[in-house]
Amino acid sequence: MTIMSNLKDIKSEIEKYANNSNLTELQIVEKLEKHYFNRKVNENLKLYEKGKKKVSEITKDLKISPRKFYAILEKKKIEHKKYKKSELNHNV
Repeated sequence: MTIMSNLKDIKSEIEKYANNSNLTELQIVEKLEKHYFNRKVNENLKLYEKGKKKVSEITKDLKISPRKFYAILEKKKIEHKKYKKSELNHNV
């Protein structure tokens, strides 16, 4: 199968799902994107907790800012080192 036929299959499945639910195709795609993003976040969080992956690597993989990653850590109540701006300025 080629990529185009796979995309057509996916598109037709999304259209079928949209017809059976009261969601638009765009809403379905957004839900799928959120689902797969959260799945990737959870995989990376496991590696972060084990100390196998650094914040910089994770933010690069997920294409998010470090601030957003730390917000995710806070939301999921995962401990992390907090830096104060005053500490950072003194080290410079």
